[in-house]
Amino acid sequence: MTSAELIVFAIPAFLLTMVLEAWWLHRRSRAGHLGYEPKDTAASLAMGVGNLLASLPPKALAFTFFLWLYEHRLFDVGTGPLAWAAVFVLEDLCYYAFHRAHHEVRFLWAAHVNHHSSQRYNLSTALRQSWTTPLTGPIFWAPLPLLGFHPGMILVAQTISLLYQYWIHTETIGSLGPLEAVLNTPSHHRVHHGSDDLYLDRNHGGILIVWDRLFGSFQAEGATPRYGIRKNLTSHNPFVIAFHEWAALFRDVARAERWRDRLGYLLMPPGWAPGGGETSRDLRARAAHPAE
Repeated sequence: MTSAELIVFAIPAFLLTMVLEAWWLHRRSRAGHLGYEPKDTAASLAMGVGNLLASLPPKALAFTFFLWLYEHRLFDVGTGPLAWAAVFVLEDLCYYAFHRAHHEVRFLWAAHVNHHSSQRYNLSTALRQSWTTPLTGPIFWAPLPLLGFHPGMILVAQTISLLYQYWIHTETIGSLGPLEAVLNTPSHHRVHHGSDDLYLDRNHGGILIVWDRLFGSFQAEGATPRYGIRKNLTSHNPFVIAFHEWAALFRDVARAERWRDRLGYLLMPPGWAPGGGETSRDLRARAAHPAE
């Protein structure tokens, strides 16, 4: 099955599960769940449709680039079961690198931040996808065709990862016990969407959470997260959601007086400023040691 066929089959499931979740959360509204809000959900759906349209040219170019890299591959891994198992694991590692970089480098964060802009956490939030990561993202998967994985395999693995991550955008599922040690789960991803100091830039995994545990970016869920971003948007306009951080970034770069500061705004973490500022690392450290 191709990646396009996987997405076509998934769309009716997305719509059905969102309706079921909205009904369930409405019944439990007194239990503290935020549920769905029409304007917020409409904005997320608009972002999802925009992402599908914006992705077409970049994905075609990326696929062509990957085919060229595949022609210069270092190994012949084939398309057997072991090759498929390897590509799923390595694709997930590439996704981790992509996702973490898009939180820790500001011009990449400008592309990704819209996914975190909802102050609600439900299945519709999963569809609040970027219109610009199709441009900033493909380079993170470039090692795979060089290692000998056919671009068609990579695209299928990427699609499966994207579809997997849909169901973890929910408050209706609690801990999954032993699976929490290996898989990215709703609990882990709720932390990722939290704007609380301790939760910032944690749990970047796609399907697996093992990369976060290995590379020091894991945080278990404790207190219920406060969803959204540090400075929440008041607009549900999809163009504002898609481009607000790009505009803020360009303003900061234009106002900077030195080239090193301009590069700092582009390449340093969000929150960095010349001679000061607070990044997520600073905020997490203060939250972890409040008495110091």
